[in-house]
Amino acid sequence: MNELRRVDRQVYAAIIREIERESRTLELIASENFASRAVLEAQGSVLTNKYAEGYPSARWYDGCACVDEVELLAIERAKRLFGADHVNVQPHSGTQANMAVYFAMLALKDKVLAMDLACGGHLSHGHSHNFSGRYFEIIPYGVNRRTEILDYDEIAGLARRHRPKMILVGASAYSRQFNFKQFRRIADSVGAFILADIAHIAGLIAAGLHPNPIPYAEFVTTTTHKTLRGPRGGMIMCKKEFAKKIDQQIFPGIQGGPLMHVIAAKAVALKEASTPGFRRYQKCVVENARALAEGLSERGYRIVAGGTDTHLFLVDLRSKGLTGREASTILESVGIIVNKNLIPFDPQPSVIASGIRIGTPAVTTRGMGLAQMRIIARLIDEALREPINRKAHARVAREIKQLVRQYPLYRGLKRRA
Repeated sequence: MNELRRVDRQVYAAIIREIERESRTLELIASENFASRAVLEAQGSVLTNKYAEGYPSARWYDGCACVDEVELLAIERAKRLFGADHVNVQPHSGTQANMAVYFAMLALKDKVLAMDLACGGHLSHGHSHNFSGRYFEIIPYGVNRRTEILDYDEIAGLARRHRPKMILVGASAYSRQFNFKQFRRIADSVGAFILADIAHIAGLIAAGLHPNPIPYAEFVTTTTHKTLRGPRGGMIMCKKEFAKKIDQQIFPGIQGGPLMHVIAAKAVALKEASTPGFRRYQKCVVENARALAEGLSERGYRIVAGGTDTHLFLVDLRSKGLTGREASTILESVGIIVNKNLIPFDPQPSVIASGIRIGTPAVTTRGMGLAQMRIIARLIDEALREPINRKAHARVAREIKQLVRQYPLYRGLKRRA
């Protein structure tokens, strides 16, 4: 980055500090990961210069032959990876991918059955300040109070009572698998269509470690970062009969020119996701999440829903006398990055929360395995067990520094690619 350093030393310095932060901390935020060098190079390419409103072979601008090739590569790779009929790779984010489906298929104030944010849903699944909650009538479904797992009989009852036009399946903080086949039965019983938001679990689905919603849902949206380990962005997959509606809703409906450098990076990530190495990586992600959850459970931490089938889990901190906000602050001070998170039926407001969310995609990308998960569980416990003991925290911080030095960020990426 010599030229950046010469032109803008402030931005250069901020990027260097972020490289250092990512390198010296344990990244356990479930929605974050480390993109490969190839993805970073594609995203930082001259394709950022090109305006390409429209779609391949139907652009508003001339000079699009090269970016057409790149976008078609991304589309075909996504189709093969997930088994989709039609793919739109232009959404700038997962929320915009969801927005396109809402606006293409629903009228204002139509009913949508979606997972309650307090039980693990996402902002674009019905938050009152989000477009989804402002323009549509959201009927929330949650988890069973005892098991903290989805109760499909209860969801079916809500569907019969409210007759939603759309059922949204997906979450940002739910650790168990979704039964898409059961959701299809519920949707068919009330004449609803399904939007499956797989932003968190797309990598697991691509690797065959989680059921694929493609056979059951009319629409599937995802981000391309998180477990897919690509650039920050979104993607929509749908049945052939909805292709025109979706494409028109993305452009010219809610977006203008697509980010061709990001689409190039998506194409690279989708190619990487089709390799045997990626499937091995995803298997390690799930094994690491289970091991880390078990390690914390053995130390007296209650794991929401009793464990995990995926890359993430929630930790209930109430028995430890800590809030999620307190715990995440303590952990960041020693070099462990998590996020505070509501647990089901949480008595605390979201800005405080009673839990933390933990995910293993990023540490697995670095090359860490089961032995390191046992170490991390111990270090989390040591930091939280003595929340005001500076000597204990300094000792934990030193051990974390030693651990991350053994798994350098880009060496880990190269080994896992």
